[in-house]
Amino acid sequence: MEEKKIAQEQADAAQQERPRENKMGTMPVKKLLISMALPMMISMLVQALYNVVDSIFVARIEEDALTAVTLAFPLQNLMIAVGGGIGVGVNALLSRSLGEKRFDQANDAANTGLFLTFFHYILFLLIAIFAARPFIRSQTADPRIMEYGVTYLTIVCGASIGLFYQMMFERLLQSTGLTVYSMISQGTGAIINIIMDPIMIFGLFGFPRLGVAGAAWATVLGQCVAAILGLVLNVKRNREITISLKEILHPNFANIRNIYAIGIPSCLMMAIGSFMSYMMNRILITFSTTATAVFGAYFKLQSFFFMPVFGMNNAVTPIVAYNYGARNRDRVLGTVKFALKLAVCIMLCGTLAFELIPQVLLGFFNASGDMLSIGVPALRIIGVHFPIAACCIILGSTFQAFGKGVYSLITSVFRQILVLIPVAWLLAKLGNVTYVWFSFPIAELMSLTVTLILFRKLYREVIAKL
Repeated sequence: MEEKKIAQEQADAAQQERPRENKMGTMPVKKLLISMALPMMISMLVQALYNVVDSIFVARIEEDALTAVTLAFPLQNLMIAVGGGIGVGVNALLSRSLGEKRFDQANDAANTGLFLTFFHYILFLLIAIFAARPFIRSQTADPRIMEYGVTYLTIVCGASIGLFYQMMFERLLQSTGLTVYSMISQGTGAIINIIMDPIMIFGLFGFPRLGVAGAAWATVLGQCVAAILGLVLNVKRNREITISLKEILHPNFANIRNIYAIGIPSCLMMAIGSFMSYMMNRILITFSTTATAVFGAYFKLQSFFFMPVFGMNNAVTPIVAYNYGARNRDRVLGTVKFALKLAVCIMLCGTLAFELIPQVLLGFFNASGDMLSIGVPALRIIGVHFPIAACCIILGSTFQAFGKGVYSLITSVFRQILVLIPVAWLLAKLGNVTYVWFSFPIAELMSLTVTLILFRKLYREVIAKL
C-alpha cells in the first residue's frame, strides 16, 4: 500500500510539472479566434487611428507636408515589412514548436528573434544616414516637399529601434496566445503618439513647434514606450518562453535559418508593397502633387479596415500553426473558414464607407476642391476590391502558418508587380488620373485567382493528409 501511495504521489507531481495544454489546441475554434483576434483587431484599429491622426495633423501644416509624408511612406513601410516579416517567421516557428511540445525549441526561437531585431535596426539606421535624401529626391524635385520628406524620413528610420523591438515583443505575446497583452503594448504606444502629435507639431504646452519633425518624433516616442512595455509584459507574463540576454547573444543559427526561411518571403511580400507605393507615387506625381496626396490619404483611410483584418491574420497564423503541429485538420479548417467570414464582413463595411461618404473621409485631411475632385472617384473605385482583398489576406496567413510563405510571396508579386503597376502605368497613358485607380480592383481579382489555385495545392498536398 505504501508503495502504491508513493507511486501515486509521484504521478501527481509529474502531472503538475507537465506543461499545461495551450488553449490554441483545446478551446472551441470560434471562441478561440475571437478571443485572440479581438484584442489584436482593437490594437490595430488604434494603430490605424494614429496613422490617420498623424496625417490629419500634418495636412494642417499644408498639402505639401502631406505629400512629403506620402513620399516617405514606402521606406517607412519597408521597416514594417522587415520587422513584421521576421516576426512572422518567429511566430510560426514558436507556435509550431509549442504545438509539438518542443518547449526548448520555442524558447530558442524567441531569443533568436530578439537577436535578429537589433541588426535590422542597424540596417535602417544606415539607410537614414545615407539614403533618405536620395530616396525623396528620386520622387520629386520640389525643394519644399523634399525638405519635409527628408526630415520626416531621417527621424523615423534613424530612431526605429523602438519600432523593431515593439513588433518583435508583440509577436512573442501573440505566438503564445497572450493577445490581450499585445493589445496593451501596441495601444499604449499609439495613444502616446496621438497625444504627442499636436503637441510636438504645433508647439503646445510650452513645447517647441517642430512641424513635420514633430510628427516623426511623436511616432518614435510612441514606439519606444510600446517596446519597453512589450519587454516588461513578456518577462512578467509570458510563461511559455524565457527571455535571456545570454541566449540572445548566443543565438541558435539553425533557428536563424528557419526563421528567415519562413520570414523572408513574408518580408519580401510586404516590401513589395513599399515598391508598389514608390512606383504609384512616381506615376501619380506626373499628374500633380495633389494626386499623390490623395494616394497618401487613401492609404491612411483604408487602414481602418485593413488593419483589423491584419489583426485577425496575426491570430490565424499561430492558431493554424499550432494545430498543424498537433496534426488537427478540423481545427485548421474551422479557423480558416470562420476567419474568412469575419474578414469579408469587415471589408464590406469599408466598401460601403468608401462608396457612400468619400467627401467626409477626405475632409479629415483638409482637402481642397482639387483634392476632392481627384479623391472622391478614387475612393469609390478602389473601395470595390476590399472584400476580395480580405480573402487573399486570410488565405495568405494560412500559407505562412504551414511554412509556405513563398506562396504568399507569389501572390503578392503577381498582384502588385506583374499586374497593378503595369496596369496603372498603361492607364496613366490615357491622360486621366481617374483611370489609374481602376488598377486596384483589376489586380485584386487576378490575385484572388492565383491565391485560390495555391490554396487548393496546399490542401491536397498537406492539409488533407493531417
